[in-house]
Amino acid sequence: MPAPGRRPISRLMQVFMTILPENRPLLSATGERLSSLLDINALPVSEKERIYAGLIPARLFSLLEISPQTFADPAGRRLVTIIAPQGMNLARIEVRQRPAERRTIFFLDIAGTHFHQMDLSFCIINDPRGPRFAVDVDENGVDNCFATLGRNIPEEIRAMQAGLFPNQTSRGLRMFGEFFHGFERFVDALGMEMITAEPLTYDNAVRYEKYGFDYLSGRRLMLAIDREFRSGGVLQRRLDGSTPFRQPGMERTVHGRSWAIHDGILDEPWDDIRIYRLVGRSANINTFSSGSEQP
Repeated sequence: MPAPGRRPISRLMQVFMTILPENRPLLSATGERLSSLLDINALPVSEKERIYAGLIPARLFSLLEISPQTFADPAGRRLVTIIAPQGMNLARIEVRQRPAERRTIFFLDIAGTHFHQMDLSFCIINDPRGPRFAVDVDENGVDNCFATLGRNIPEEIRAMQAGLFPNQTSRGLRMFGEFFHGFERFVDALGMEMITAEPLTYDNAVRYEKYGFDYLSGRRLMLAIDREFRSGGVLQRRLDGSTPFRQPGMERTVHGRSWAIHDGILDEPWDDIRIYRLVGRSANINTFSSGSEQP
């Protein structure tokens, strides 16, 4: 019997309802309500891998000829790695074109918070058919931790000229929308109401706005950036051609602005930008007003 004054756990879990239409609570194979990554990670390996595999866009399985059941290609090579340690409230999913290859085609890091929210730490979807740009290492080939420990300027110039954004090693597959649709339903199925994230670059922040995110912190900075990149603004005047990343006219696109910010054009560092999205609700925020480019 439960302790006096305490509700049975099974009844307590029933208060978590889904928000999205036709979505259902996430249940284990034995019918237990799952409300966190911690719960999923406690399941048998085959069961938790089946659940996490649902976050990988179906089109990616088809593109790479990977079986959603075995995670292997026609040659029998397992190309999907799921790291979801028991006792931890986090998960990582990696999909590669070849088992030993450094480059991931799909990379996802997620973590539950103490406030019963989901943190979307990283989501990268690379096109395996495109060239790779070594912007993730310095000119000596050492990992630069997203350019915080050094930059590879020649590779950054090549990447920028190819249309990539800062920190992108390859062009994308334009699958984020497909991923996010399923991810939001996954979060909802766990009974969570909020997704949080930390955009690492200006273009990431603007892109997340298109998916309904608002700002926990950093909205003031985003609006100031937009204002100062307009005609006559401080940032617009700093696009003086002094570096390849500060060319006149770059203020007109998210791509150009993002590279200029990556090059250090701001008076303050790009830091402490935190965003959130309420499940099933779009914030309809747009801090990029000078142009029509869609990031």
